[in-house]
Amino acid sequence: MDFDRQKVVVAFVAESEEGLLSMEQSLIALEGDSADPDLLDNIFRVAHTIKGNASALDFPELAAFAHRVEDLLDALRNRTLSITPELVSLIPNAVDALRALVPAAADGNDQLSPSHIELKEKIAERVSGAEPRTAPSPNEASSPASVSGPISHETRNRTLRVDVAKLDKMLTLTGEIAIAQGRLRRMIEQLKSDAGRDILEVHREAEILYKDLQEQVMSVRMVPVGPLFQQYVRAVRDISHSHNKLARLEIVGGEAEVDTRVFEHLKDPLLHMIRNAIDHGIESPEERHAKGKSPSGSLVLKAFHSAGNIMIQLSDDGAGFNRQRILTQAKKLSLIEDGERLSNQEVYRLVFESGFSTAESVTDLSGRGVGMDIVRRNIDALRGTIDINSREGEGATITIRLPLTLAIIEGFSVVAAGETYVIPLEMISECMELPEDHNSSDSGGVLNLRGEPLPYVRLRDVLGVKAAAPQRENVVVLQHEGGKAGLAVDELLGESQAIIKPLSDLFKNVSVASGSTILGDGRVALILDVSALMREAIAQQIESVN
Repeated sequence: MDFDRQKVVVAFVAESEEGLLSMEQSLIALEGDSADPDLLDNIFRVAHTIKGNASALDFPELAAFAHRVEDLLDALRNRTLSITPELVSLIPNAVDALRALVPAAADGNDQLSPSHIELKEKIAERVSGAEPRTAPSPNEASSPASVSGPISHETRNRTLRVDVAKLDKMLTLTGEIAIAQGRLRRMIEQLKSDAGRDILEVHREAEILYKDLQEQVMSVRMVPVGPLFQQYVRAVRDISHSHNKLARLEIVGGEAEVDTRVFEHLKDPLLHMIRNAIDHGIESPEERHAKGKSPSGSLVLKAFHSAGNIMIQLSDDGAGFNRQRILTQAKKLSLIEDGERLSNQEVYRLVFESGFSTAESVTDLSGRGVGMDIVRRNIDALRGTIDINSREGEGATITIRLPLTLAIIEGFSVVAAGETYVIPLEMISECMELPEDHNSSDSGGVLNLRGEPLPYVRLRDVLGVKAAAPQRENVVVLQHEGGKAGLAVDELLGESQAIIKPLSDLFKNVSVASGSTILGDGRVALILDVSALMREAIAQQIESVN
C-alpha cells in the first residue's frame, strides 16, 4: 500500500520524543523507588517501541542501538542484573543518545558516532552476564502494540497531530474574518431601512457563530505546561549532582494551559532560572544541615491562571538573594550611584541587567552575566513581567506573568498626533484626565494620583511625532516593573480585541512596538510594547539632562 513516508517519519520523531520524555521521568522516579516494576516496564516499552518503529522504517543502526538498550532493560526486568546507581545513571546517557539518533536518522543520517558506539559497547558489557535476547523478527519489530497491548480503532482516532503553521493560518483567517465583519457591520448600519435592520440582525447572529469558532481555534492552540515542566526534573537532578548539591523539583499546576507559541518561548528562560536557583540559591548539603535545613534543596515550579494571564512561579528554599552583594556589584558596574536608595524590588531587578553577576568566578552554570538577561529579554518579547520576592536565608520566588496567547490580545486603543495605537489591556490599571495646569508643551511631568506621585510622559513626544497639542489630554496609568507610570495621549477610544500581526523587517528598529493590528475601518495600528516604551522615555530624559 502506498503511503507518505515523510509524514510517517515526522510522526515517528514526535512520538519518540514524547516516549523519551516519559522514559526520563520514570528514570528519575526509579532512583527513589527501585522496587517499582511498573517504572521499568514503562522504560522498556519506550525502548521497544523506538526499536520496532526504527526497524519498520529501515533505520538499522538506530534499531540496533535501541535493541541494545532494550537488552539492558530486559535484564533489569528479569532481575538477571541488579539495579544499581551506576546502571540508573547509564540509562539516561542512552536516552540522550536516542534523542540525538532519532532525528538524525529521520534526516537520512542513520549512523552511530564514535561516542554512541562506545556507549553501545559499554551497555553490551553490562548485559554480557545476562541471557541475551534474540533479535526480533521483522513482524515483531514493526509491531510495538505487542508490548503495550492492542489499541482500539476508536482510541487511535481521538487525537490528531497538526502542524502549528496550519493553526497559525487558521487563526490569521479568523482575524481577517473579524475585520471584514466589522466593516460589513458599519456598512449595514448605514442602511436606514427595515431591510437594513433585518440584515443587521442576521449579521449579529453570524458574529456570535464566528466568535464561537474563534474560541475553538484558540482552544486547539492551547497546550498544558506540564510536559514542559517535566523536562526540568532531569535537569535539576543532573545540574545539582554535577555541583555536589542535592535538589528535587516539585511541579504544581501542570494542567494549566497556554498558547503553543508562548510554550515554545518559555523553555530557555525557565532553564536559566533553574540553573541560577541551584547555583546561587541552593546551598551544599553540609551548609543546609548546619542551618537546620533538609540536605536536599527544594524547587517548586508552579503554574496557574489569574485575570486572563498565566502565572509561572519558581520557588526555592535556598539562601535567597543577597541584597548587599547585589548593590556592591551594581556600584562596580556603575548601574547605581553611591547613596542611591532603592526598594527591594528595584535591587532585585538589577540581576536582569546585561553583564550582571554576583558569582565570584565563571563556572559552567554562571558568572558571565547573561543568564538572567536572557530571561528578561525573552519575557519582554512575550509581553510579560517578572517579579522577585526573596527572604534572605530562607529562599526566593520568581513570578512570571504572561498573556495566555500571543496571537490575540484584549487591547485599549488610544490616539496620539492623529494616529491610533493599541496598548495591551493587562498593562493598564486606569485612565484619568490630565489636569489643565500641566503645560502641553512639556514632554512629561508628575501627577498626584490619590496622594501618590505618578510620573508621566507624552506618547507623541516619546515617538518623536511633531503635532499640535489638543485642548484636552488623557493619561493612561500603566503598570510598569512593580510600579506605575502615566502615558499622556490625545484621545481614548476604548477596549477592543486585536489580532496581532508581526512587523516587517522595515520596522525592526522600532523597539517601542511589539506588533501591529488591523482596525475595524481597515487602517493599521501599532501595538505598543509598554516596557520598551518606558525604557525609551527614561533614556530620552537622561539624554536631555546630560
